[in-house]
Amino acid sequence: MSGRLVVFRGGGEMASAAARLVFLAGFRVAVLERPEPLALRRHVAFAQAVFAGVTDVDGVPARLVDRADLPAALTSPERFVPVCLDPDGASLRELRPDVLVDGRMAKRNLGTTPADAPLVIGLGPGFRAPTDVHAVIETQRGAELGLVRWEGEALADTGRPAEVLGHTVARVLRAPGSGRFRGLRAIGQLVRAGDTVAEVGSAPVVSAIDGLLRGLLADGVHAEAGTKVGDVDPRGASVDPYRISEKGRAIAAGTLEAILLRLAVL
Repeated sequence: MSGRLVVFRGGGEMASAAARLVFLAGFRVAVLERPEPLALRRHVAFAQAVFAGVTDVDGVPARLVDRADLPAALTSPERFVPVCLDPDGASLRELRPDVLVDGRMAKRNLGTTPADAPLVIGLGPGFRAPTDVHAVIETQRGAELGLVRWEGEALADTGRPAEVLGHTVARVLRAPGSGRFRGLRAIGQLVRAGDTVAEVGSAPVVSAIDGLLRGLLADGVHAEAGTKVGDVDPRGASVDPYRISEKGRAIAAGTLEAILLRLAVL
């Protein structure tokens, strides 16, 4: 299996959890991203390499590479996950991956088809198997989280964050208007209800609850009004923003399960 290539479209939290596990299982892995990723939990997202050049997700290193250098990076004896700016997926024609995972979490299909690779996997709602992809991974919390669906689609997005210590929508920080994002606090800091933690344009982004800043958009990224720009966890200092969540690990396990089951017979 080690010579096979798995390409992930999207390097946010959930896609990165899956990409990390697939990489550790011995596959070659590449991540294709957009120039201004909207990843919030950047300490556990390969998308952070777009801003920092290098990053590390729970022990797995990643580097930003030019599209022309991507094939060489995938065969480098120095093992890392290459991250490439390729929002249109143009490099897929050259790479010809064994597996394509659409982990952009757009809640709709942005053009992915089963013809994109021998195995095409979609994370979350917006995909139907086998019409849009070969397999869909359930991303909604509950008994079916991480389930591989070879037929049908994931549960519909509720639009409501999971409850943590009685808080749901109050946990999520959203852009009050359109503009460039600027963080005034850092991921991992404790905040209080009423604290201004960021700005979008000149408009303040205020926390509605006490907790720990678990995620925050990168400075300079353009956010439309209503976009998620941060995440406050009411559990506070007990939360480690550098560790992959249990949700991410379940989705990663489902993704690897689909890959191992299908590639074993291809």
